[in-house]
Amino acid sequence: MKSNPAHHQHLSQSGGIDRRTFLRALGSTVVALGGSGLLGTRDAIAQRFVLGEENFGRLFPQLDPFFEQASSGLNTALLDIGKPGGVLDANDDLAAGPVALIVDPALSVNNPNSTTHTAGTTFMGQFMDHDMTFDLTSRLGEPTEPEDSPNARTPALDLDSVYGGGPRRSPELYEQTGGSRIKFKVESGGLFEDLPRTSNNTAIIADPRNDENLIIAGLHAAFLLFHNRAVDYVTQRNPRWDSEEVFDEAQRLTRWHYQWMIVHEFLPLFIGQPLVDEILHRGRKFYRPRVAFMPVEFQGAAYRFGHTMVRPSYRANLAGDEGAPFFAMIFDPEEQGQDDPDDLRGGARAKRRFVGWQTFFDFGPTFTDGPGNTNPAIRSNKLIDAKISTPLFHLPLGAIPSGDPPTSLPQRNLLRHVTWSLPSGQRIAQEVGVEPLSRSELQELSGYDLGLDRSTPLWYYVLKEGALRENGLTLGPVGGRIVGEVIIGLLELNRNSYLSRAPLWKPTLPTFNGPVSGDFRMIDFLAFAGVDPASRGQ
Repeated sequence: MKSNPAHHQHLSQSGGIDRRTFLRALGSTVVALGGSGLLGTRDAIAQRFVLGEENFGRLFPQLDPFFEQASSGLNTALLDIGKPGGVLDANDDLAAGPVALIVDPALSVNNPNSTTHTAGTTFMGQFMDHDMTFDLTSRLGEPTEPEDSPNARTPALDLDSVYGGGPRRSPELYEQTGGSRIKFKVESGGLFEDLPRTSNNTAIIADPRNDENLIIAGLHAAFLLFHNRAVDYVTQRNPRWDSEEVFDEAQRLTRWHYQWMIVHEFLPLFIGQPLVDEILHRGRKFYRPRVAFMPVEFQGAAYRFGHTMVRPSYRANLAGDEGAPFFAMIFDPEEQGQDDPDDLRGGARAKRRFVGWQTFFDFGPTFTDGPGNTNPAIRSNKLIDAKISTPLFHLPLGAIPSGDPPTSLPQRNLLRHVTWSLPSGQRIAQEVGVEPLSRSELQELSGYDLGLDRSTPLWYYVLKEGALRENGLTLGPVGGRIVGEVIIGLLELNRNSYLSRAPLWKPTLPTFNGPVSGDFRMIDFLAFAGVDPASRGQ
């Protein structure tokens, strides 16, 4: 079952389309949407889908699946492992409320906080995922050949999830000014930034998943604003350039600073700096295609480690809720259908629904929990381990791209291993030359009489490996190798990335502290976009 990276389909969609419409429209070149209020009109609107060339494939095509054969018994066991209250459930005390789940250490005993990651790391990882991969056609628990499934994103970390098809193919994403479309539409429906939305609150963005929750929506909004400020930056320095030249340069600056942060800030947080350095300096050993493609071992398992970092609740901002902090669960099924829900789901417009980024990224000791308070505003995410925050076992259907159950995210992840016939974590460990986890380290899986403690679903294995081998601070050797080689490989195979075109390039935009430093971190990105706490007076 060798991958064929020459046949990957890239979907560059028009903005403002909801998830279910997006799914129904796959395979069509034009879809008419009537009576939806999309883009502010009740007329039918033609949405164009631009298809590219690459499919999903396999990183280890020589390895057999972790199971001998797909069966209802196997699916039943996986559903049991991933069920609410099962072995993966952190059993957070949701009745304690969103504030206590953050500030009371006793409530984190079974779901520990990371000491090295801030809360925003989770959502940057989610944003990157949405920029690399989108599986629209395979079905959970039904074996599917990866080569038969289109990836609806370009696996290039090129921000096609933000830019769509560009001003010509996705004009609805861009503001028309002076006869040209070189800036994104933006909105301030929240007290500060928000995604541009239609009259029915559908986000006008190139990937509907970036409105799944309030934080990812705020992050996408920051990318829109970053590009728009890059347009101003380029225009001021090159007043004779035409609009197309300005757009291209602003897009390059946005992409390259984003890619720099991936390589120099987030990938080291995910896999550890030593492994990043090894892959960059000694080369990739396993992900070595001629043309970039998305391996299912990455998409369906290893990169889903971010799900274990999600907190049950967050402080979205410090003063947006009538002058008080806005604390909320990441998801609460009881909030379905509310105009301004008390959880952090996306798809809503209200004054308090914005992000105070000082809670999610470390802007330094100046930014505290409030006036006269010495407690730093920053919060952490959860450790990489085999404990998943309880709200993720009860997803709103609106947060699931297909809109179909099961609503337990761990169940969905585990069934995906049957879909892609993924190899076990132990076999990949042997393949990459590291000692596999022992059966005693996975003994909680032994009771299913399916040998899952010696042939373990890769996602579960990666979580346990991170916890047992790296104390939950980074991925372990199997998960880290897959994630590191694929992400660095995608950048190296992208002919327009900084790592490919100009590997010695250094960031050229001002930082949070002002001057150009040759480095660039997330706080610098948010400051340039104008959504950092200093520029907003938060």
